Amino acid sequence: MNYKALRMTTCCLASALTLSATPATIIAAPFAGATGVTSVNIASKLNVSTPTSGISSILEQYLSENSIRNVEVAVTQTDAATVRSVDGAEADDIEPVETQTEEQTTEQKEKKVYAVAQVEGYVNVRAKADEESAVLGKLYNNCVGVVLDEKDGWYKIKSGDVKGYVKAEFVEVDNKELLKSVGNRIATVTAQTLRVRKEPSEDAAILDLVPQGEELTALSRAKDGWVKVSSEDGKGYVSADYVDVKMVYSYAESREAEKARLEKEKAEKEAAERAAREREEAARAAQQQETNSGSSEQKSAPAEEKTTPVPSNANGSAIAGYASQFVGNPYVYGGTSLTNGADCSGFVMSVYNAFGVSLPHSSSAMRSCGTAVSVSDIQPGDIVCYYGHVGIYVGNNTLVHASNPSSGIKFTSPINYRTIASVRRILN
Repeated sequence: MNYKALRMTTCCLASALTLSATPATIIAAPFAGATGVTSVNIASKLNVSTPTSGISSILEQYLSENSIRNVEVAVTQTDAATVRSVDGAEADDIEPVETQTEEQTTEQKEKKVYAVAQVEGYVNVRAKADEESAVLGKLYNNCVGVVLDEKDGWYKIKSGDVKGYVKAEFVEVDNKELLKSVGNRIATVTAQTLRVRKEPSEDAAILDLVPQGEELTALSRAKDGWVKVSSEDGKGYVSADYVDVKMVYSYAESREAEKARLEKEKAEKEAAERAAREREEAARAAQQQETNSGSSEQKSAPAEEKTTPVPSNANGSAIAGYASQFVGNPYVYGGTSLTNGADCSGFVMSVYNAFGVSLPHSSSAMRSCGTAVSVSDIQPGDIVCYYGHVGIYVGNNTLVHASNPSSGIKFTSPINYRTIASVRRILN
């Protein structure tokens, strides 16, 4: 069986990028020493030859003071394909979960081989080893699949729910280092509220508080009951008993899944546009009523609306400018007040809510809102989702976000100061 060398090729489309009240008390999860993490060993290689391988003045002042205008964004893109999880720990213990099938040879069942797409955009997964064959799905750049067979310059693969043929020139196979580089080790919080500590000790200072269901980038496997993670406040440690550590990869997207995703994104876009129109109509009606009454007296409004008026035009630049006005306000865990305190997702949620757009109070949930866009196509107003954090892009490679209790709401540049999980466009 001959495995061909990688050849980078440009395909048809650009790669898509794969993004309440303050509680009176914070419930902290207890800690214990069990690891709760399962290691998976990498399969050995087949006995074959190895292939070669209008922003606000606040932002303008910030940019001027920090000399960061027009900084180039350079991050690894992810894609719109379905993201799945596999149990994992150390980088060397990476093996995507793909069940073996009867179509694999005995040798392949014993020694799995993985293919990683290396292409700008995506490569079609076809029903047969033929360019005229029906398209079953799309294998985006850096997506992973199990090699089932090789035939006349094609690999038969299984990736997620998609099983079919891809041209060999668009994937790299049996490359352990590449396989490690395209995955992310993620720790999902299973406790109601989890403490991130500076050191692996219950007596260590608390860096951050993370709610249930949120995700952190895991930097190591569990050791002595602790997992090293990356949080907004820096590197810290969490109890291994209260996180589920998995290796996350991207897999192919079937035609059915793509259709469902596009329909969902279209519906969300239309809902946002409807909300914007309703808001504009309400503003015009109020203005007309005031004109007809012949009174210039302003009706009383909440303090937050007086000091931070919402622009009548609902677009990305308006979102970015509005969000920038709150820089310097406090960070409050679980909060949603733009003036009195909000956490990262509460800040983004409340900014968009001011424009009539409803978003969930969860950074991980925001990764499925709106439309996925690539980092190269990012625009002001887009939300930038990280593992365990989220903010709003304001232009010039700068993020505005509720960072942490010590920093509050602030600007940060560049936006790839930590691994980007997704960029989502809510308004167009």
